Amino acid sequence: MRVVVTGANGAVGRAILAAAPAHRLDVIAAVRSERAAADLRAHAGRARIVRVSYDDGANLGAACEGADAIVHLAGILVEGRSSTYEDAHVATTRRVADAAKRGGVAKIVFVSAIGADERSANRYWRTKAEAEAIVHASGVSHTVLRVPMLLGRGTEAATVLRRRLRHRATALLDGGRTLQQPLDVDDLAQAAIIACDPGVAKDRVLELAGPLAVPEREIVERAARLLGRTIRIVPVPAPAVRLALGIVRRIAGPGFSRDALEVLTTDTKLDALPAARALGIELSPLARMIETSVAP
Repeated sequence: MRVVVTGANGAVGRAILAAAPAHRLDVIAAVRSERAAADLRAHAGRARIVRVSYDDGANLGAACEGADAIVHLAGILVEGRSSTYEDAHVATTRRVADAAKRGGVAKIVFVSAIGADERSANRYWRTKAEAEAIVHASGVSHTVLRVPMLLGRGTEAATVLRRRLRHRATALLDGGRTLQQPLDVDDLAQAAIIACDPGVAKDRVLELAGPLAVPEREIVERAARLLGRTIRIVPVPAPAVRLALGIVRRIAGPGFSRDALEVLTTDTKLDALPAARALGIELSPLARMIETSVAP
């Protein structure tokens, strides 16, 4: 099976590349810059790396030529001056869906987010849902995987976790009371690969999370114990941060926003078994996620 993976230089893309040989996949790793391509070459194995532009339909279409499926991973939590939620979520998905339809691709696997809702006042969740709607309306068979925070090697959460453990005290929003239900990045990679099969979870939205929901502070404390350390949690009131972000955004422009803050401080607690069963995967325990996240 030939699979195009967009945003392949991220943690999920790299995990898919690592798992591809076991599934006998011919992977086309699509990235937007030469820098991303250079970073990916050490991880690509036998995958073919191609540079694509979401503004160039012919370029994107050429990358998808002959593909059986597309795994679309593009997305951001923190906006920049040159990248908004509308660009990163909605515009890229529209162009990928168009390329898939024109190229006769049999399946789109779109990685979205827990909480996606077209009626949401939160632009991150709203644009994720708008992107889902584009996939649904494409006429191409698809599976949408809504996921929470990801843990495991190479993830942003793992980088933040290791940074927190460098010190004896770390600041957590609301003292780390927010319930997180992290998903192992390798589990998501496996799920995305399996979902490329046209007969798996056809035209369904699956909420795929890890097996356990715990307060964020517990993840930090478990990681510290694993490394034989103790750590003090310093609570930071989310309302104060929200007020400060509003001021900073008016002065400095795009960046970490109230929308991103809401995503990070909203509880996630759901039944993970239906999605895992639909995909035929076994979810990794939280202990394994933490171990791989803090490993050298």
